[in-house]
Amino acid sequence: MSPRTSERPHTHEMVVVHRVFRRESALLPRLVRAVPAGATDRAAVVADHLAEYMTGLHHHHTVEDETLWPLLRARTADQELVARMEEQHGRIDASLAAITEHAPGWRRTADRAVAQDLAAALDEHRAALLEHLDDEERLVLPLVAEHLTVAEWDTLGRRGMETVPKNKLMLALGALFEEATPQEQEFFLSKAPLVGRLIWKAVGRRQYAAACRSLRGPLDGGAAR
Repeated sequence: MSPRTSERPHTHEMVVVHRVFRRESALLPRLVRAVPAGATDRAAVVADHLAEYMTGLHHHHTVEDETLWPLLRARTADQELVARMEEQHGRIDASLAAITEHAPGWRRTADRAVAQDLAAALDEHRAALLEHLDDEERLVLPLVAEHLTVAEWDTLGRRGMETVPKNKLMLALGALFEEATPQEQEFFLSKAPLVGRLIWKAVGRRQYAAACRSLRGPLDGGAAR
């Protein structure tokens, strides 16, 4: 049975998080294809970013698998939709496994043929990911707003943030803010402690912009907004 309360979860923050995964999943195959053959130093930079992307997506989906889907399964009659979301997670995991097959060898050699295989695997991953994100935003978030409490939804958000290493928090915030409107940025900042807001304004913005320039330099429009 769904909880009875007039206050509903602010599910739009998930949409902003999804924008980050949409952006990075589009950038990654371009970054791989842009690495010159044999440029192993550059391949290592891109491979490190790929590893961080995969870790972030894995943690994001683990929180949903362990927390969100059981709550919705217990409270909503749409069991088929929950099963569909879990099946999509399985297909995304399979696409990440395919990426993992190619990434270490490419990082080590920056071989052009391996790069093409890796980029193709990233393209297939993005197709599976976008299908899932679209369905989740269109079909699942309305159910979350109806069937979860604010406290339960906030717990999901906290669990997600707990997986981010402390030395990567400013980069994670920057990744969100790159895709956020000024109003959305204010919402996320309002949830951060005062010291976090001060660090972001003092050094975080510059740190994120520098990281984007380093990563995206070979691509047109590589600077962060």
